[in-house]
Amino acid sequence: MARPKCCRRISAKPGRKVFKPVGVPLTALQEIVLSMDELEAIRLADLEGLYQEEAAERMNVSRQTFGRIIETARGKVAQVLADGIALRIEGGEIEMSAERMFKCDQCQHVWGLAYGTGRPEECPKCQARSVCRVSEQEDSCGRGGKAGRQCRRRGA
Repeated sequence: MARPKCCRRISAKPGRKVFKPVGVPLTALQEIVLSMDELEAIRLADLEGLYQEEAAERMNVSRQTFGRIIETARGKVAQVLADGIALRIEGGEIEMSAERMFKCDQCQHVWGLAYGTGRPEECPKCQARSVCRVSEQEDSCGRGGKAGRQCRRRGA
């Protein structure tokens, strides 16, 4: 008997659920389903540039499990791009992170807010309006310290 899957922790649900080639109706396309935990693995490894060990810790899975998730996810994305297939994002055994982290660009103060409470308008420490969302272990505005990328700032 197979062992039951443990919930994989994700930081946010995707803003879009379907991606498809331009000019072709969705009904005329074959679809591949990418689970939300597979999307999170791609986000952590390829967008944030984390090593598998750190990404696995954030998702609350072993490094070996993370390796299997990212391998499957990358294969699906490659097939979508190479064959012009639609990509649907849904499902998976997931749990949401407990809170979202924000950082003030002015005073560098970092704080967390529960999901569902909305985006903060200003820093609770200095009341500056230049607030960026960051993950728990980043020290820059949501981009993992990669040069040349800027975050979206309110009031900036």
